[in-house]
Amino acid sequence: MRSRTPLALLGAALLVLVGPPLLTPGSGADTGTRIPGLRFMVPNSPGGGYDITARTAAKNAEEAELTHNIEVFNLPGAGGTVGLTRLVGEHGNGRLAMSMGLGVVGAVHTNKSPKTLADTTPIARLTEEQDIVVVAKDSPYKTIRQLVAAWKKDPAAVPVGGGSSPGGPDHLAPMLMARAAGIAPRSVNYVPFDGGGELLASILGNKIAFGVSGVGEYLDQIRSGELRLLAVTGPKRVPGLDAPTLRESGLDTDFTNWRGIVAPPGLSAAERDKLIGLVTELRGSKQWRESMRKNGWDDAFLPGDQFGDFLQTQDRRVDSVLKELGL
Repeated sequence: MRSRTPLALLGAALLVLVGPPLLTPGSGADTGTRIPGLRFMVPNSPGGGYDITARTAAKNAEEAELTHNIEVFNLPGAGGTVGLTRLVGEHGNGRLAMSMGLGVVGAVHTNKSPKTLADTTPIARLTEEQDIVVVAKDSPYKTIRQLVAAWKKDPAAVPVGGGSSPGGPDHLAPMLMARAAGIAPRSVNYVPFDGGGELLASILGNKIAFGVSGVGEYLDQIRSGELRLLAVTGPKRVPGLDAPTLRESGLDTDFTNWRGIVAPPGLSAAERDKLIGLVTELRGSKQWRESMRKNGWDDAFLPGDQFGDFLQTQDRRVDSVLKELGL
């Protein structure tokens, strides 16, 4: 938070004397979270996990009166690396942030992006969530065991779709599932989509046999019966969802995804701290806690440099897993 000058303090005192304060408690003034003109970039199509996270964060920040009029816009392409390149090109822009996650880490590797997350300013890791294995309501597969049996028989004939490029979470999860099932990862017929919105249409249209995505993306479709949930990929069941874990289903593996926020390089210490402060206050708000509950997200908060260290670890992990899987 910027230090107040004597003149600013005098002005604040005069406002108290002559009338009610212009900014009320919780408005973001006392915490220094107001960032006029703040924009959130989503590096994939509307309806995906990054999109839901960014729009939820923007809405909750405004509801909690931390800041106002956050613009959320989509810039999809190449698994998020088009948006990443744009972000890195906005050197010194303290009014721009990007919603991202493990998918961007993987896309940097598989797309051989010249710009990497090491070129950004880490703001915070926000959430962790499980992936889900889903099929259309009229799919012949009623259980994960039925699906895996057909998959093992002819991997090429059972295409799996994900809302991330190769190397991203929706790609890594089925690859780890395949390996656990005794299927060579190279034989998996993986169909990438640029976000959960495009993936959903292909699942419902039976263009793929099954889909893998974040739990928060398809809760409405699962609850309405449009999608059949076969399994969750994490180490434990998701409260409120009737689905086994992969390990319960005979696949000795588990997998979780995460999402966070990065900003352009070249920010001043004050600009960086203000973004981190905004996200920290958001994380503590009742609005964000309720959104996490509704979306099945787990709190995984890591601010600033801690998030930067985590990103380096994730980069090495993704590189290692891709090599291990022969991908």
